Amino acid sequence: MEELMMAISFILFLFTLIKLLLQWRNQPSCYMLAYQCYKPSDPTRKLDTDSCVRVILRNKNLGLDEYRFLLKTIVSSGIGEHTYAPKNVIEGREETPTLNDSLSEMDDIIFNTLDNLFAKTNVSPSDIKILVVSVSLFSPSPCLTSRIVNHYKMREDVKAFNLSGMGCSASIVAIDLVNNLFKCYENCYAIVVATESIGPNWYSGKEKQMILSNCLFRSGGCSMLFTNRRDLRHQAMLKLKCLVRTHLGANDEAYQCCIQVEDDNGYRGFRLTKNLPKAAAKIFAMNLRVLVPKILPLRELLHLAIANSLSQKKPKEAMGGGGGGGQVVGLNLKTGVDHFCIHPGGRAVIDSVGKSLGLNSYDLEPARMALHRFGNTSSAGFWYVFGYMEAKKRLKKGDRILMISFGAGFKCNNCAWEVSRDLEDENVWKDCIQSYPLQNLVNPFMEKYSWIYDECLNFIRTIELTST
Repeated sequence: MEELMMAISFILFLFTLIKLLLQWRNQPSCYMLAYQCYKPSDPTRKLDTDSCVRVILRNKNLGLDEYRFLLKTIVSSGIGEHTYAPKNVIEGREETPTLNDSLSEMDDIIFNTLDNLFAKTNVSPSDIKILVVSVSLFSPSPCLTSRIVNHYKMREDVKAFNLSGMGCSASIVAIDLVNNLFKCYENCYAIVVATESIGPNWYSGKEKQMILSNCLFRSGGCSMLFTNRRDLRHQAMLKLKCLVRTHLGANDEAYQCCIQVEDDNGYRGFRLTKNLPKAAAKIFAMNLRVLVPKILPLRELLHLAIANSLSQKKPKEAMGGGGGGGQVVGLNLKTGVDHFCIHPGGRAVIDSVGKSLGLNSYDLEPARMALHRFGNTSSAGFWYVFGYMEAKKRLKKGDRILMISFGAGFKCNNCAWEVSRDLEDENVWKDCIQSYPLQNLVNPFMEKYSWIYDECLNFIRTIELTST
């Protein structure tokens, strides 16, 4: 009888183990098959030094004080001379954008990237089961997803979602949505389109906290193809390992630190307040508390626990708390991460994240170079950074990538990927990757316009400039 009971117990144990293994095997995965970043073919779209000056001088609300602020901001922004602006800004119509301007800007980016994506993968638009579009500042009716469905004559049962107002981390929000939908729909393809509407949202006033957006944001976008088909996992570029979203919208300061408003004169724009670094540091620490146990090996987690227990006298520093952005005590993310894909929101954002995590110049190079070449392209920015890593042949099979983002709301959305195969495509970086990394990222604005600080000359020179 005892032997029979042992045999039954063993069979039950074996049955349970097999059941768990089958559940694990059948658990849906999220694979990225391909992506396509946007780069205009029209060279007149480039916003170089002289083009920037023409745009600035068209704004009759600006005075000498604002000129000096803009010069200082642009020089220190980390942005180069080869970023792109919308057509209506280049053509001098930033104060009077039309609906057609907005739609034309979106059509150019969305259909350019999707056409190239479908051609690259040989996947038909009719094969797409899930479609997610994220554009924060433009939400027409019919929505942009409907515009895509109509353009490509997609299937009637496509699951279409249009995200707006989600900020610079919206592409990760969209990927999270796709990942969750994959649990409901088997063996399907999904498309995520991430871009931003810059043209109709150009700020024409003089409030300094709102002028910042003009200095940082540039035209860009990316379309991505995902699947949960296990038979395609060997063709995939990336496999999603985990994704953590943190929202600090209940905090009034955080909610208002990155917000679209009208200034006192009725000019609409995007305000970036002085509370932004504090909110970013706080929410980043909150996100790390959930993310770190998911991506670090056990030995590093034990080391981190010991380090934090010894630093309890300074609890605000234990997980990067406080607003200073100091290095996280005892945390070494490099034990679980090979590459850091930081959103290129600005030089200060990149440097602050790098300091908090103890990253070196090699780790920060992709984000810095993407910011210099393409500017802040909002939620598409990650993929220009990722494209730089791929073009530099950094990404090898089995490597682990951490994407770090912040967005209006205020949000911190981070995710970890595993590289499924060696990646070597030069993508949108093809025409310039050999000249990167640049050793000198100083913007030439200062060389040409430093005279604006000369009290003896600036009055005369400003009159000369504004009269031309």
